[in-house]
Amino acid sequence: MTVSTAFVAAPTNRFSYAADASPDSSIALGSGNLVGLWDITTPNDHGILGTLPGHDAVVTCVRFLSNERLVTGDEQGMLFLWKKEEGKWKVAYKTKAHDKALTSVSAFDNCIVSGSSDSTVKIWEVVTLGSSEKLQERQTISTGKRYPLGLALICLPDTKVLLLAVSGTDTKVQLYLRGEDLFIHSASLAGHEDWVRALSFRPPPTPEEPLILASGSQDATIRLWSIEPLKITTPDSDREQGTLSDELLDAFEASLGEVAEGEEGGRQISLKRHILTIKSSDGSSRQFSVAFDALLIGHEFGITSLSWRPDLRPGSTPTILSSSTDSSLILWSPSTVLGATQESSTSIWINRQRFGDVGGQRLGGFVGALWARGSQEAIAWGWAGGWRRWSCTNMGKVGAEEEWQELGAISGHRGPVKGLAWSPNGEYLISTGVDQTTRVYGELFHSDVSRRTWHEIARPQVHGYDLLDAVFLDPLKFISIADEKVARVFEAPRNFVQLAQTLDVAHFSASEVDRPAGASVPPLGLSNKAVGDGSSVAPVLAPSTRRPFEGELAGATLWPEIEKIFGHGYESITLAVSHSRKLIATACKATSAEHAVVRVYETNKFRLIGQPLAGHALTVTRVAFSPDDRFILSVSRDRSWHLFESKGDDGYVPITAEKSHGRIIWDCAWSAEGDVFATASRDKTVKIWKQGERTWTASATIKTPSPATAVDFSPVDSDQQRKLAVGLEDGSIQIFSNVPSDPTAWKLDTMIDTSLAHVNQIHRLSWRPTTKDKGPKELASCSEDGTLKVLIIQGR
Repeated sequence: MTVSTAFVAAPTNRFSYAADASPDSSIALGSGNLVGLWDITTPNDHGILGTLPGHDAVVTCVRFLSNERLVTGDEQGMLFLWKKEEGKWKVAYKTKAHDKALTSVSAFDNCIVSGSSDSTVKIWEVVTLGSSEKLQERQTISTGKRYPLGLALICLPDTKVLLLAVSGTDTKVQLYLRGEDLFIHSASLAGHEDWVRALSFRPPPTPEEPLILASGSQDATIRLWSIEPLKITTPDSDREQGTLSDELLDAFEASLGEVAEGEEGGRQISLKRHILTIKSSDGSSRQFSVAFDALLIGHEFGITSLSWRPDLRPGSTPTILSSSTDSSLILWSPSTVLGATQESSTSIWINRQRFGDVGGQRLGGFVGALWARGSQEAIAWGWAGGWRRWSCTNMGKVGAEEEWQELGAISGHRGPVKGLAWSPNGEYLISTGVDQTTRVYGELFHSDVSRRTWHEIARPQVHGYDLLDAVFLDPLKFISIADEKVARVFEAPRNFVQLAQTLDVAHFSASEVDRPAGASVPPLGLSNKAVGDGSSVAPVLAPSTRRPFEGELAGATLWPEIEKIFGHGYESITLAVSHSRKLIATACKATSAEHAVVRVYETNKFRLIGQPLAGHALTVTRVAFSPDDRFILSVSRDRSWHLFESKGDDGYVPITAEKSHGRIIWDCAWSAEGDVFATASRDKTVKIWKQGERTWTASATIKTPSPATAVDFSPVDSDQQRKLAVGLEDGSIQIFSNVPSDPTAWKLDTMIDTSLAHVNQIHRLSWRPTTKDKGPKELASCSEDGTLKVLIIQGR
């Protein structure tokens, strides 16, 4: 049996160093405890190709050393060195680098610098020992009471001396030089008025140009510092001509700076030059000057990252990409302004291009930004974990103003994904997460590529409570529950119907297109209201000719809410729909038998059917209808399962119960044939129950290596076999096979480990409904680790 990944939805962590682009434009990103890999060079964007497990804490820093080597750091202070061998990434070395979380990582050749919230910066060297590599600590620099937030490392022009820039929770940028062995503090660059979060060096493309350091601060400004060899004049000739020496000018400017800051209290732009002195191997010394060069003002809020554009060709205009919490990216480059005479000209840095959203700190803005595909693309990730992507369409044209076009990118729930469900025919998948969103993913068809690709196509619900589960009533209507007492019903707008048909995700009849255009959330409201078709509010709609971008998903793809279902005394916990789609069952959090009931509603007018189903003493964790809807099965924290039988219009009545597990029962599922059902428990067992003459008995007990948290059956295929998928607390998945004629024999086909599955508790598993008896099966899974995956399972 072979297992491969069809789709991974994963968010990117809220750290400015949490993603990086390799020279060949592979993107590595921290997603929870995982490192995700995204190849943006593939046509039509296949999204995240896979995830690398290994970290036990949230990944905060990711940096490529080369196409085959990668360094990552996490919140526990661990530093990992990854190596790519035969197309697969493996951990080459890991070490406890710091006592607290890593905040930043930079690298130059084999030298790596890491900064941490333990107020230290450490210098590492990649050392090769035979066929293996390790990280060797060379130096520790203390930053006192300040945390290092930004690091940048480069080699001074025409030397072998490394220059390290460090910034953090103060207003200065510290410069360190390393000649032979250790880094030595050489200068402090003042000027910013708030924490300096971002640093980036631009190496000089020609010997005549200076090295430039860009620093970005929470004061919403970017400062450029020019570093170039100091032109030394002999003091004797200066004195003979009556001119002032550089040393005297420096001292004079320094005294002016002290007066300006100390007595007047007002901050002014200092033109003071800092001198860096390095010693050569022959004993002689060279000097470099560091001077303030330009102030870039254009962002409304703090700068989160800076990145220089790789030079496209000799003489190309220097360009810097900045991201900010004001939800914008800006491309800055100098514009030459002629002076009073033809000989004199000065460079003013201007805002060449602005991307993103207009209008303030929307959803936390951008966390970081990168250049990719040889500086043809600018990509950035936001506070919610999704990416935005822009491509330059007229790259090679000399002298032409650049034109940029937004492309689709990747997204995922920020935080644990609690629920998922396939549409009745399996065309698309809905998921719910504690990031308070409901998302719909579809498989898009591309005319030029045989392989279809998965992407998020709608975000029907953006809520004020953590969302726990959702089920479809029909392809264009679903019910969701959140950490509140209400279940809510949503119906697709016309915009979604048109989009699904355009992208070849699903097809609908002409009558189904006649519906409201879209939805919006009123101020101070939680319910999506239908807009368009006569309503006074003009809908904000995403284009229905292409998949929506991250900036459009949150507001322009909402579904109208058409109904609320009340009844429970406490917050909802689980939801199930009957196979006829005419009934739903709900349960809520409970600490007593009075509230540990299952309520059954009909889906025509959402009225309660019969009496609430009592019997459990604690929270009901999962409810499942049998394939013919004759039975309702419920499992609970009280370690028991209960079975209820339908009595027509009178609802369901209890018929049997069993307390068979030693710990909480997390999940239950019926086989598609209805002959057996399974219960999955924290006691590391899955039990298969078969109907006997008078009662249901355990026909098989499957022992699992870790607590079982999710379970689902696939229908019998043409080989007369069915599969049972079991999700475990450690994130792995077991696949068992069985012949329906013998419900006692369950054979383990394969164990899907954390490299393909998840690294934390699996909340739901669901086989994709299909009309094909043969061929690969697809299994959707969601987890506490924040990822949602669709796995392709082939073979027997």
